[in-house]
Amino acid sequence: MELNGVRNKQMPIGIDNFAELIRKNFYYVDKTGMIKELLGNWGKVNLFTRPRRFGKSINMSMLKYFFEIGTDKSLFDGLEISKETELCEKHMGVYPVISVSLKQVAGETYDEAKNNLWDVISEEAIRLSYLMQSNKLREWDKNRLLEIINRTNGLDASLKTLSRLLNKHYGKEVIILIDEYDAPLQKAYENGYYDEMVKLIRQLFGYALKSNESLYFAVLTGCMRVSKESIFSDLNNTVIHSISDKQFDEWFGFTDGEVRQMLDEFSLSEYYDITKEWYDGYLFGLQNVYCPWDVINWCNQLMKTPDRIPQNFWVNSGGTDIIRGFAEIADSTTRDEIGELIEGKAVRKKLAPDLTYREMMEKPANVWSLLYTSGYLTARKRYDDGSYELCIPNREVKNIFITKINEWFTDKVTNDEDGLEGFFAAFAAGDAAAMEDSLNYMLGESISYLDGGKYEDKETFYHGLLLGMLNTRKGWEIKSNREAGMGRADITAFNLLTKEAYVIEVKYTRDENDLDADAQKALEQIDTQMYDNYFRMRKPKSIRHYGVAFCKKLCRVLGK
Repeated sequence: MELNGVRNKQMPIGIDNFAELIRKNFYYVDKTGMIKELLGNWGKVNLFTRPRRFGKSINMSMLKYFFEIGTDKSLFDGLEISKETELCEKHMGVYPVISVSLKQVAGETYDEAKNNLWDVISEEAIRLSYLMQSNKLREWDKNRLLEIINRTNGLDASLKTLSRLLNKHYGKEVIILIDEYDAPLQKAYENGYYDEMVKLIRQLFGYALKSNESLYFAVLTGCMRVSKESIFSDLNNTVIHSISDKQFDEWFGFTDGEVRQMLDEFSLSEYYDITKEWYDGYLFGLQNVYCPWDVINWCNQLMKTPDRIPQNFWVNSGGTDIIRGFAEIADSTTRDEIGELIEGKAVRKKLAPDLTYREMMEKPANVWSLLYTSGYLTARKRYDDGSYELCIPNREVKNIFITKINEWFTDKVTNDEDGLEGFFAAFAAGDAAAMEDSLNYMLGESISYLDGGKYEDKETFYHGLLLGMLNTRKGWEIKSNREAGMGRADITAFNLLTKEAYVIEVKYTRDENDLDADAQKALEQIDTQMYDNYFRMRKPKSIRHYGVAFCKKLCRVLGK
């Protein structure tokens, strides 16, 4: 779509109202072609599952403004759907519409969440309160509307009631739009009232979406396809469009062509390669897509301050506990697979699309499905047996894997009494062999990536690991990279009670066969660089030296 004065447009950060976006001249990537595909592939109840921040809410707002009676048809001037003149004449602005978002339906208790749901439904009823003046509604109909507005009765049947009243008033069947339908379930699971919320949502949807004579069709969006046994058990009219389906694959997320056009229109084409590396990589159906939230924020950043370093926009907009939780329940094989993913490899897995929130974190096999549907993994390929070749989509998501796995492993190491206490006892006693055993035990519980990254960064990781372990010890003074003798000692430790001192030099080797030699080099470096001079003023009772060499999940410790 050609846009005049595009460089004067602002990026629509946080704008999920279609009319506001168009009227205030924000930059818009035209997704109105979805309307034609929706009407051409019609289903009574249509569920679209996509990760967060992939344009679900703005698309739902677009549908509302297109279909609703009384809409401002000029909002669609110049957009792709406006070329479909016959379709627009037949469908634009001719239906009553109920539109609600369950995104904010949450609470620490069931009653609090239920009240939030009441807020959402009541607000929509207030928007439709012109029905109180309808001469086609009887008094008892209007009383039902007042009950919903005043939140006194009928929550479970509220959407059906509103659709029935609209149908009577206009003589037209109603379109129901429900955005982020599964958000209340996620919060309910996290806060311990899942069963109650499942029952309430099942009743709400059962009334509104099944055997509702006033319903023309409904569209729902969510991040997850929650099991039919819990929510859609009474519905046999639901068409599910997931991220693996070809239909509708281009309407959520930005295509490569759309990103190229955006960068070009804002004179940012030189940033195409880095944009692709950081924010591309998702495969929806057969369409390769970027995360819209990332691209919009990244372009906005570049327009204000060129040559900025890309940021983790998508990751920073929501929780990431799923990755850490995955590491905690993973067995050794699964942890190795996580390491392979971080190294840029793929793993082949069968996925279960119909999990409930309760089941999702029960075992690693289920979490693969959660990681895929929530956007932390994407599929390179789908096999005939229903399995998928999964990988991390881009640099941004890889970064969050690295961060969360490192946090998990550091906490695990520092809280593992068997490994850590054995390490401290051996460290204080000068028992290099026992230190080595403890470190190898803890590394064996790790994820293979942990020595990952650039070669020059690997030694830094293990240096930080030892430093973190030692810093948990009370009564010790631990320092890192302090000037000592003729250089900088990697780690120095001083026991304030016993007045014993320790110097540690860390090495990383590519080949485990070189562990002995590199540990010996580390030990010799302590002497040749005279790191003991760091303790000259402390006059310690003794100074022990440790040369420690790492290679992936193995280490060698030599002492003196």
